[in-house]
Amino acid sequence: MPWIGLYVAAATALCTLAMAADALRGFRSRRFWFPCKYFSLNAFSLTLLAVAMKLPVDLTNFVVGVNDQIAGVSSLVLMSTAMANFTTSLGSMTNDEIAVNLAALSILVITITGNVCIHIVQTRHFLFVRDILAEEVGSTLAMLLLLLILCSSAVMVPTAKRYIDLACREMRRRVVISNNKKVEWGEFSVGELRVAVRRYWVMAETGSSQFVIARSVGSVFSGLVCLLMGLTLLEAHIRMPLVYDNFVRTHSSYKWSVNWILVVQAIGVALGTIAPLMRWFIAARFKSFEMGRKSFEDEFKVESYWTQVLVDWRESPVPLQIGSHKFKKLLHDVKGLLLNFCIGVQIAIVLSSKLVLLLSATFLNGLLFIKNRKACCCFKESRTGTGSLDYSSYVLLLEGESKLPQKTLTNICNEADKLIQIGRKKQSKNLVELVKKSVNFNGVREFDSDEVPILQYHQEPPNCWSLPVVTLTSIAISLPNVSDRKRNFLLSSASRGLYFVKLVEKSLDRNGDSAIIRHAADVVWVGVELSKKWQDKDLQSASLGGGSHKETLQNLSDTAEKIVIDFTTETKDPLMMQNPLNWPVKVIAARSMYRITQTIMLAHKDDHSLTNEELFERLSVMISDIFAACLTNLVSVIILKCHSNAIEEREESVRQAAILLGESEEILEILEKRELPRLDPKKAGDIEEWRAISSKHYQHVKSTISFLIA
Repeated sequence: MPWIGLYVAAATALCTLAMAADALRGFRSRRFWFPCKYFSLNAFSLTLLAVAMKLPVDLTNFVVGVNDQIAGVSSLVLMSTAMANFTTSLGSMTNDEIAVNLAALSILVITITGNVCIHIVQTRHFLFVRDILAEEVGSTLAMLLLLLILCSSAVMVPTAKRYIDLACREMRRRVVISNNKKVEWGEFSVGELRVAVRRYWVMAETGSSQFVIARSVGSVFSGLVCLLMGLTLLEAHIRMPLVYDNFVRTHSSYKWSVNWILVVQAIGVALGTIAPLMRWFIAARFKSFEMGRKSFEDEFKVESYWTQVLVDWRESPVPLQIGSHKFKKLLHDVKGLLLNFCIGVQIAIVLSSKLVLLLSATFLNGLLFIKNRKACCCFKESRTGTGSLDYSSYVLLLEGESKLPQKTLTNICNEADKLIQIGRKKQSKNLVELVKKSVNFNGVREFDSDEVPILQYHQEPPNCWSLPVVTLTSIAISLPNVSDRKRNFLLSSASRGLYFVKLVEKSLDRNGDSAIIRHAADVVWVGVELSKKWQDKDLQSASLGGGSHKETLQNLSDTAEKIVIDFTTETKDPLMMQNPLNWPVKVIAARSMYRITQTIMLAHKDDHSLTNEELFERLSVMISDIFAACLTNLVSVIILKCHSNAIEEREESVRQAAILLGESEEILEILEKRELPRLDPKKAGDIEEWRAISSKHYQHVKSTISFLIA
């Protein structure tokens, strides 16, 4: 049994660490509403809590020791503390997940309550054991009350999410407008993009379902209950040893392990109380800035989103196929009565929570002399805190919610700047230097020539951005008599550039048309980057490199041609041959290698004085042109990430967009000065569109020069 007690202590310790991690994360990010990440309402945390509740549900253990009794109460208080921490995690769940997790939690709480009641009845004849009855009953009632508050918040979540989502969609129509210009492909500046990302971040943070729940009146009530339970446990720790100092400390079957349980659970309650108390304080602080601006009637108005789900259930038909009209009507009436009772309970909880919030805000006003500070706050609110722009119009609030203080809004904007700064630290200087080599976008057209004959079949797989880069880099590092420094520089630059290219391709290729081509590039790049091998061929071996770049190109071309021809001759399936997207990735990569090597040889067949290093530089410029053309689409990628529709994913998506902006900021500053071709912004992510317009422009220039010469 003592070892089982240690197991209970270990489960409690894991819960404690998770709650502490959420608290630490909230302080570090200055999110004092403490969003749940590590300790959320899910199967894992409920399993840990079920283990940690071993003492109150153990009916075979006769508890007479002082520490044994305190440990029983501390287990119940820990359960209440954990439930108070769960409150905001409801916002990050879907409706089905909320229903399943709340059902599981309800079963656990009801089981604990039933066992506690049985234990109280069993020990009713023992006066000493009943001496801690008040704390035990109070902790059990608090646990049931917190379950009721969680259910109340869960009822509000779907409607609140829908309201926030509608407000977010409406606000998006104007969030990207800056100086009457949209931030989009071809028309952008990095400064405007930075402002747009900040606005999206304000929307994502203030519209975060976890933040909405954290600043709601439900969190206020749960914070108060959590504080009372913490004080109850403290009172038990002080009173019981003083009153019964001559009694044995532990007398249960768990023996010495009870002391471990007691210590770990006390620490868990202390650390777990931080988040609910801070949410209560934050909600009261927000309310304190609104004191006196509403009438008494408005203060206690129950907004529709608190009861909308229950009203919809009440008015919906009975989801059963019943033949008897009278019985069907009876069921509908019973359902209506039951839901009317639930609506009444919901209204009572909301009104009680509003009363607690109003009293808390009034107390805070008097305690911190808010009246004197309001003048300073109003002065501060006249300034925006982040540059000269006001982001308050992008704050998403529910009906009846208090306006966010300017300091909170400034912290949110500062968090966006920190994310951008995190991205800046990840910027690749090598990639920036490579992109600077691009003078125009001619490399997009020049890497593949229409004069190269098609191998075997007339069908050719489409191009994507990443595969030409991988192939050109493979060719460049295979050239003989090129310094290792230049090779490593190109490999490092291409590796970082491909990270952005893949983001562009994955974000803008919504139909997945080029997925197999991208996969071919990924497979080949693994060998090139890690082993400097293409299709298991060493790119720097003497047999492949030869003595000149012409021999190297020819060897690579022959190897690629053999792979394609072997495949076409061995494959008998006509359906596979008709659609190049069904080809194996190695064949697709070989086809790219064949065409690009042949294109390079055609372009330089008469240039006998071309050295290996000069060809290396020309290939580097070609790679730079492809990167530059592709990375102009990073603006679209960033805006798309900011436009994430799922409310549960919106905050993380905007976070990624802010970091991506920081990572690509210097590159975008280079590209915004470039003159871009006239492309449809929706087609700018397609390399074939770039090649088509570049070829058309090249033919036009060529014909003009020929006309002038003639």
